[in-house]
Amino acid sequence: MRFLSFIIIFSTIIFFGSCNKEDLSPNTSDADFDVPIIIPKGDENYLTMDSDYVFDQNALHTFELKISESNLAFLDADPVAEEYVEGMLIFQGDTISPVGVRYKGSVGAFVGCLSGGNVFAPSGEKTCTKLSMKIQINWEGRDEKFFKQKKLQFHSMNLDPTQMHERLGYWLFRELGVPGPRSVHSRLLINDEYVGLFALTEQIDNRMIKYNFDDDDGNLYKEIWPLSMSGEPYSDQKYIDALKTNENDNPSIDLIKNFGEEIKNASSTDINAIVEQYMNIDEIISYAVVDRTIRHDDGPFHWYCGGNDCSNHNYYWYEEPSKSELHLIPWDLGNAFENINNNANPVTLIADDWGETSNNCEPFPFGSFGIEQWSASCDKLIKSWSTNTELYDQKKQLLINGSMSVASTDQILTDWQNQIKAATVEASDMHNDALSLVQWEAAIMNLKEQLEFARNN
Repeated sequence: MRFLSFIIIFSTIIFFGSCNKEDLSPNTSDADFDVPIIIPKGDENYLTMDSDYVFDQNALHTFELKISESNLAFLDADPVAEEYVEGMLIFQGDTISPVGVRYKGSVGAFVGCLSGGNVFAPSGEKTCTKLSMKIQINWEGRDEKFFKQKKLQFHSMNLDPTQMHERLGYWLFRELGVPGPRSVHSRLLINDEYVGLFALTEQIDNRMIKYNFDDDDGNLYKEIWPLSMSGEPYSDQKYIDALKTNENDNPSIDLIKNFGEEIKNASSTDINAIVEQYMNIDEIISYAVVDRTIRHDDGPFHWYCGGNDCSNHNYYWYEEPSKSELHLIPWDLGNAFENINNNANPVTLIADDWGETSNNCEPFPFGSFGIEQWSASCDKLIKSWSTNTELYDQKKQLLINGSMSVASTDQILTDWQNQIKAATVEASDMHNDALSLVQWEAAIMNLKEQLEFARNN
């Protein structure tokens, strides 16, 4: 089972030169307003500064969106459609207009927030104050970036009462040397109304690749494994369809395809050597250690089953051309940490410990919902990783004695709590479905207990 993951323009006003929001903010009390085209001067901060400013862990930035009432109503009527409308993005006195705006997410992002009654097939109109949103900066062919970013992602954190899962999880991955997106908190206003606190999580695209790799021209794939459940590589078209970079450049998929073929044909004695040819073993074992320690049970090590097939999701692969190496990149950590000590999420819960298998590598139902899964280590590649027990143990000690030590996580959680407390209280005072201060502080205490359990188990 795979978790599945709107444009009304009436007239155009062209502005030459940079404008701030006071200069051009339309009358949003009207049912509709014209979305202006703003030509930047070229010396705006969002053009001259890099992405470290947006993803500064020591800052809580505020972003504003202006969307006509009809466009906003269009979005709210069917968030699952994930269709863009035009709007304006305002940040620290600069206005970027037009930009594309839509809601985003799969099943988990919409739980309890739509009028439809089936949580596994979300539908209907928006019923929550917050939903995750995506802002397309490179709208209608715009060349200019926003602090070197093409897209912004605001994640609602509606199912995370700690408001820390994404930020802490990605930070832990990156601290242990795993390439992953950056995530910080941000305040978001829509049409002058404070909507709430969001996780601003970096889009995994060629901009993210450029930030993390010197060799940034390689292929980026989303949610396709080198081997299918049957142990066979996928068709060429499947790999091409999964591309998130180079998709229009007649790219070669030979690296990931050949990797799959070699893994398929490898014996138990030579498979590890083959994996080392294609991957940085320190990096992938570090990935596994963080993933399993924080229980990212909705990631690549959870193979959901439906029909006659099982597959995983919430990850990317990047092919680094100069090294002919594949890098696994984590994604969607909203449900991480939940299952550390009490198996709280029956949907994402993984049955097996790292390296273990169940039911003779046949799919089996698990959890209170009886959702079928397949043991990750029945996959030859994951099984190979799991045999690196000594390196795994070394990386686990490095994690729990370093970035995930009590001193480290207590300090960083305290810093982030202080940074977002006022914004959390502000949302709670304004919206009856927002997280209360008491709920949030209790959830943080529970998170600290989960981290302590993870250190010792």
